[in-house]
Amino acid sequence: MKVILVILGLIAMVPQSVWAQEKTSTEMLNQLFLLERAVYYRENPLAFRPDGSRVAKMPSVLPASYARQVTQYRQFLKQLKAIESESLSDGNKLNYDLFASMIESRLLSAKHRMWRLPFQSDSGFHSGLSRSWRRMNFDQVEDYDFYLERLRDYPRYFDEQIANLRLGMAEGYVMPRVVLDGLMPNFDSELVDTVQESGFYGPFLAVKDAVGEEDKARLMGQAEDVIMRLVVPSFQKLRDFMVEEYYPASRMTIGVSHVSEGKALYEDMVRYYTTLEISPEQVHQLGLSEVARIRSEMDAIIEELNFDGSFQDFIDFLRTDPQFYAKTPKELLMNASYIAKRIDLKMPALFGKLPRQPYGVEPVPASIAPNYTTGRYSGAPITAPKGGEYWVNTYKLEVRPLYALPALTLHEGVPGHHHQNALRIEMKDMPAFRSSAGSHAFGEGWGLYSEKLGIEIGIYQTPYEHFGRLSYEMWRALRLVVDTGMHYMDMSRADAIKLMEDNSALSKHNIRTEIDRYIAWPGQALAYKMGELKLLELRAKAKAELGNDFDVRSFHDAVLEAGSIPLSILGAQIDRYIAREKVRINQ
Repeated sequence: MKVILVILGLIAMVPQSVWAQEKTSTEMLNQLFLLERAVYYRENPLAFRPDGSRVAKMPSVLPASYARQVTQYRQFLKQLKAIESESLSDGNKLNYDLFASMIESRLLSAKHRMWRLPFQSDSGFHSGLSRSWRRMNFDQVEDYDFYLERLRDYPRYFDEQIANLRLGMAEGYVMPRVVLDGLMPNFDSELVDTVQESGFYGPFLAVKDAVGEEDKARLMGQAEDVIMRLVVPSFQKLRDFMVEEYYPASRMTIGVSHVSEGKALYEDMVRYYTTLEISPEQVHQLGLSEVARIRSEMDAIIEELNFDGSFQDFIDFLRTDPQFYAKTPKELLMNASYIAKRIDLKMPALFGKLPRQPYGVEPVPASIAPNYTTGRYSGAPITAPKGGEYWVNTYKLEVRPLYALPALTLHEGVPGHHHQNALRIEMKDMPAFRSSAGSHAFGEGWGLYSEKLGIEIGIYQTPYEHFGRLSYEMWRALRLVVDTGMHYMDMSRADAIKLMEDNSALSKHNIRTEIDRYIAWPGQALAYKMGELKLLELRAKAKAELGNDFDVRSFHDAVLEAGSIPLSILGAQIDRYIAREKVRINQ
């Protein structure tokens, strides 16, 4: 890896004129892709490498490191523009466009130095670290030594993150206090008295038989020393900083428009997360329109059920009637697992190509569950000793309705995030950069679109489950309104909460958790509905042009075949798919 970096570093210093003269367009493009990957692996030591190599350190998060990356990204764009794209094959034209979009998105994000605030409402740079070993293979002594060496780098990594947070404090770019109120307990989760209580000790609870007794004793002793002397004190230092310095400096406003250059930041985040040229005002109006449409469909179901009461009475009934809630965590997980298997049975009706990587149903880890979302997908590399994981939050069962499980499972498992991600990591003959490139709007839009696919394959079995799906769709439509409202139009947190309480069946606990997520993560919540609407638009276009020859399986395969790509590029992909299908039909 070091040799490759040196070689590619020399390539990067070749003058643009020489770069353009001595290579064909395809050669130049492939060389640029290799250079980007070398830089990516250098800057991201935690990244999975196809050659199996690994680096026993955490990433550098120094401001100088981020500045170095920005300089390199700009150089990449210069080199890309020196390539004559018209002479490329169709496949490489797509690679060219995806590479340009990826680098431009990185520069857009880097423009606002968002590394000064490395937290969300339910997680941050510090969370998940104690579970990271689950994606690693522990087959021999070297694997355990590698893991311990990475843990030894935690004090440096935490110190750099704290320094970035202090810079944010000095510049007024800090987390709103209302979000920290829910997040602060998270900083106590790794403070343990004995090594056996630490999640970091997991690999040493059952050391593989291939490790001899002498090495086993050494490794366990070193693990206790490293975890209790270096890792736990790093978390203690972070916790003390958050309590004594950061929390008192947090801001009382909620909208990002209230920080320096916040309006411009939000406008950029709208473009970043939707991958569309659209303004916050346009998104807001689109959200209001979708809310009205979905509300009429919800009212129709209430009428179908002959419910005696108002919309709000029906919502209160759904939130409080015991019939809609599991009595134990196991019951909730079993229901989710059963729904997942019912969906698995129907997948061939929707897709011509299915991935080989499996997935399972797991509870959200207890340490983060109180302030975590209802469910989430956690993927795994193709070489990991496990498949993907569909997480279901079993904390506070009285706010986890069973009627919402079908929509949640379709979104997080299959045909949603697991299906899309598993296909992505199995892509062949693709430049390596595409394995880590992704579009929020595509991925989350696909997840929401997948909820609607449940109608086509008969997953929703009761009016309540149909209402649960509509409530989830309403949830995403409301995001367009409240995210733009709070960050761009001075909507209050209380008004945002009331809007969601009045128009969805989400529990009040979930609504507050979600609102704080939107406050902490400006723009990201827009990706879901904007992506779904684009997918529905493209499907309608394909169906209109292909008529009776439209095949939903081939359409879905075409949508997913290039991985997670920007919506603007997806539109061109589907245009090419339609043209190919017309040729096939007319042969």
